Amino acid sequence: MSYNTKKADVWPQLIKCSENLIKILNENLTEYSEPGMDRFNKDGWTNRTWRSNVIRRAHIDIVDARETKGLWMLHLCAFPNLSNPGPIYGFDIIAGKKKVTGAFHDFSPLLLKDNPLTNWFIENTKWYEPSKKRELPDWALKIFSKGMVAAGNVQDEEELNDICRMAETNLWEYISQIGDQHNTANENDVKKAQNHYCENQQKNPHTPRTMQSLGLPEEDIRLFCSDNLFPII
Repeated sequence: MSYNTKKADVWPQLIKCSENLIKILNENLTEYSEPGMDRFNKDGWTNRTWRSNVIRRAHIDIVDARETKGLWMLHLCAFPNLSNPGPIYGFDIIAGKKKVTGAFHDFSPLLLKDNPLTNWFIENTKWYEPSKKRELPDWALKIFSKGMVAAGNVQDEEELNDICRMAETNLWEYISQIGDQHNTANENDVKKAQNHYCENQQKNPHTPRTMQSLGLPEEDIRLFCSDNLFPII
């Protein structure tokens, strides 16, 4: 797909996207206070968690350093309950004032690479072709689906709207469909697979580097990455 090159108003578009994602979570899940998370809620840094009878944890992390560092980023990850072999919803985006440097979205499979919900994701994101694709490192190739969306250097208004609309629509579909696989798997198997996902995510060196560049405290970064961003269970 070719875009019309109309420059995106990046930060307002992304803030609206974050509001829409939170609205979907509020309407479909129950927000709760996760132990230890309050430490990471401060000026410019927001963390919230939700759950339901079929989703054990949905976590949104927003860092707003527009005024201090010229950056804004969002992370959203949702895990099904341990009796559910369905995929993990993931959406991450980081942006400066004039462009998105990275946007990543997936329904990451766990026990089955061809899980029906992951297959739905792959089929329903085929229409989007990033103007610039981001190459994935080895740790990412071990856990993401073959349809993983990885885009960089997003400056076009229409393309950014497409990314946001895709993340929002797919979150609603994920919440609507993930319950279809409830109580269809061994909990130990799912736990092992979800931990495998988290262990590989913790290998991502860009996460602590980005947080360091935003001026967040070193101890907070260490604890957050190990215990709150992708916690092993």
